[in-house]
Amino acid sequence: MINIPVNLASIYNRIDLALEGTGRSPKDVILVAASKGQSSGAIRIAYDCGQRHFGENYLQEALEKQEELSDLSDICWHFIGPIQSNKTGKISNNFDWVHTIDRAKIAKRLNMSREDGKPPLNVCIQVNISEEATKSGISIYECTEVANIISTFPSLCLRGLMTMPKNNTTKEEYKEICQTMAKILLKTKSEASQLTTLNTLSMGMSSDFESAIKDGATMVRIGSAIFGPR
Repeated sequence: MINIPVNLASIYNRIDLALEGTGRSPKDVILVAASKGQSSGAIRIAYDCGQRHFGENYLQEALEKQEELSDLSDICWHFIGPIQSNKTGKISNNFDWVHTIDRAKIAKRLNMSREDGKPPLNVCIQVNISEEATKSGISIYECTEVANIISTFPSLCLRGLMTMPKNNTTKEEYKEICQTMAKILLKTKSEASQLTTLNTLSMGMSSDFESAIKDGATMVRIGSAIFGPR
């Protein structure tokens, strides 16, 4: 039987251990519990353990859970799935973070859809670091250009970069990818205009988050290690 409180405690302990020797503290890494396919009840258990950040891949599934958990006022919702143009309005107004901006057009639509009075939507640019034809994301060479475009949108707050390396990546390849992403983040921040908020590197999942943290990840997306298989 899956024990979410025990699993969460183990994950946070492993995050602490991964940070040893990096000069960073646990508050420098945000754990996003990837709750795709999980019930509202499972999310509530994690919330009662102190978990506040939850990531969803599918809009309709997320909206249903948000309604069922509407009493949890300080929960922070992250959209971590692919974005369809016709769903940008609801995504823009029902999430606190969006990790998967893969083109300027999507950023523009999110900005235009964000309701007046809401704080700027925290967003990350998705980078196709492995250059896979089947995967969304911009090239590493487009980061500064797209970042500069997003910086002109008042309803968006560009926070950083996100990536999902290809499957079956070796430990050595994964380490190189993480180090490359950390360099791209610094390069983009130095070259782009008006981006003092660019401080987030969203990478690392259940199987590789410790390695990602050691090489600069500030946000990890973990699902099965918390909730068990879907």
